[in-house]
Amino acid sequence: MSSLEELMIFKPSRQYTPECPEYIKPGKTILKKGWKVEEGFMPIPCDIAAEKDVPVKMRDGVTLYIDVFRPVTEEKVPVIISWSPYGKDNNTRPTYENLFKVIGIPDSKLSGLQKFEGSDPAYWCNHGYAVCNPDTRGITKSEGEIFMIGSHEAKDGYDLIEWLASQEWCNGKVALSGTSYLAFSQWFIASEQPPHLAAINPEEGLSDAYRDLVSRGGITDIGFTQRIQINHVHEGEPVQAEDVATEGLAYPFANHPVWQDKTAKSEKITCPVYVVASYSNTLHTMGTFRAWRAIPDGQKWLRIHDSQEWPDFYTPEHIEDRRKFFDHFLKGINNGWENTPVVRYSLHDFEGNNQTSIESETFPPREVEYRKLYLDGRTQELLDDKTSNESSVKYATEGPVTLASFLYTFDKRTEIVGYPKLKLWVEAEGHDDMDVYVGLHKLDKNGNMVQQFTIPNHCAKNYDLTDKGASILRYKGSTGRLRVSMRHLDETKSTDEIPYHTFDRSEKLSAGEIVSIEIDMYPTGIIMYPGEQLRLVVSATDEAGSMMPGPPAVKPNNKGFHVIHCGGIYDSYLQLPFK
Repeated sequence: MSSLEELMIFKPSRQYTPECPEYIKPGKTILKKGWKVEEGFMPIPCDIAAEKDVPVKMRDGVTLYIDVFRPVTEEKVPVIISWSPYGKDNNTRPTYENLFKVIGIPDSKLSGLQKFEGSDPAYWCNHGYAVCNPDTRGITKSEGEIFMIGSHEAKDGYDLIEWLASQEWCNGKVALSGTSYLAFSQWFIASEQPPHLAAINPEEGLSDAYRDLVSRGGITDIGFTQRIQINHVHEGEPVQAEDVATEGLAYPFANHPVWQDKTAKSEKITCPVYVVASYSNTLHTMGTFRAWRAIPDGQKWLRIHDSQEWPDFYTPEHIEDRRKFFDHFLKGINNGWENTPVVRYSLHDFEGNNQTSIESETFPPREVEYRKLYLDGRTQELLDDKTSNESSVKYATEGPVTLASFLYTFDKRTEIVGYPKLKLWVEAEGHDDMDVYVGLHKLDKNGNMVQQFTIPNHCAKNYDLTDKGASILRYKGSTGRLRVSMRHLDETKSTDEIPYHTFDRSEKLSAGEIVSIEIDMYPTGIIMYPGEQLRLVVSATDEAGSMMPGPPAVKPNNKGFHVIHCGGIYDSYLQLPFK
């Protein structure tokens, strides 16, 4: 056992219980054109050679089991891996079906052969690619202990890539693709620089398990981590499974070796990268943009969409775009991909007139000008100029009103695109710490807050789910959060636009102490029209609620009153990227 493993916390894995029939038997099977996993799913458009439960030995002797789907051809083909701990045999199990149905993705759009959140073999085999669905270490039949995010998965991914590249049916080119877990695993695997990794395509994935998953803003929040770990299942006797949720409680600072190992080293990625992101995914936005910024300039592209990751990933137009990228780098096809704009971004107007695929050489666009809007505690407005008069706003941390807001009115059409930042001078009355939650909301000309579903299914149930939670499904604007005792900034990594906190110490507040904090907010792209207002909300509770349906919202560590100091020596401001 390594010194890192000695620090990790483990618990027994859950028992693997298949929730769907075994559609394909172990060994090699030829699935004929028109075959369907069951009624309602898309029939496959070509013959597919399915190899199930293929053993692959890792460098330490542990065996993983994989499924490989290949076109029936003598031609050597590239292969796309869907890497995650989600079982390869549960492609159409009810939990996944129900999730997609809630979102609005019908079964008929997919063959059911795809791994959850991964590439559909029906499409890719029909276009001359193999698809590999692995059971990662410890999952179902695969041997070994279960690890979640970090160097263990990265090394296994490296070994699988090199094994696939050596197969007689493979052309030596391997790619990674997928959303969510299948995206953030790519930062880690690619940073190991496997020689035969030809390209990666991460769509919406965190890149730092501490900052993006268990302790956003230094506020411990393990609800969704516990939900992910439900997928840590093994067939037969339980194996040891890493308990990242408990690690989140046990190790409160980001400089702990466990969290250092779960921070992507995206600056080491050397293969071509096609990143897909959004402003609206409260789980993945920050990590995706952070990883994008760290990847060296050169062969990297970014597309920012205006919906949710699953419908975006499975939209035919975007699948074709992804294939153009892979055709260029995995098949050597001269299809003009190199002329694709480095950045294609979106602008939300929340009123049915979103703009997408706006071309740019950078994100934010070079024309962006960062401007400070100063908080005025007397009028609760955002002002273009700092006032010399000191003022303050106080709100309770318990009761019916646990927030204070500030308004800014636009007199002309304005685009806000880039990274908002909030600087506040704050004081805690009756406590030695503050959990501060912030949000930016667009108000129409009549003062109504406008928001937007990011999923195609606008049923009543989804209204219910997203009114006070499930924030990845309905976009209400940029958000941010910070525990004030964790306010210390890393001066070597912070920029004027994006503060970066060390999260390596706790600096409690004393009575009457006023301190300055900076909160990095989610990147955004919105259009404001004349007469509309931007509302900055500063709150003692997480107004956005939980990220996903199911897990509860985080419980803040707040007591007494919060005071925001403005004006004079207290330059509390909202910095926005105007274009």
